[in-house]
Amino acid sequence: MAKLNLKEFEEQLKKSQTEIEAELKSLGEVPEMGSDIDAFDTETDEAEGYSTNLGIKKTMKDRLQEIERALDKIKNNSYGQCEKCGMGIELEVLKASPESRYCKMCKHV
Repeated sequence: MAKLNLKEFEEQLKKSQTEIEAELKSLGEVPEMGSDIDAFDTETDEAEGYSTNLGIKKTMKDRLQEIERALDKIKNNSYGQCEKCGMGIELEVLKASPESRYCKMCKHV
């Protein structure tokens, strides 16, 4: 893979990494559940919001791991190689998802 493309992918991955990390911080922590009975509806809403955020956080953390793995591969000169067959990952696949680990053929198997 040409150095120019590699640098572009690295920049794109780092940008995504920064955005995801910021989004994870904005999702907040566990809401404080008080003992005030009058605030039951508020606490229920907070609990539901937190529950929804857990799923979102999990997905984002998984993607963040994939991005970090791709950045490590760039450092180790193995970026763009399919983890299953060892062939090169198609440029169109990497452009759509720079953290891709598999070529088209292996993704569909």
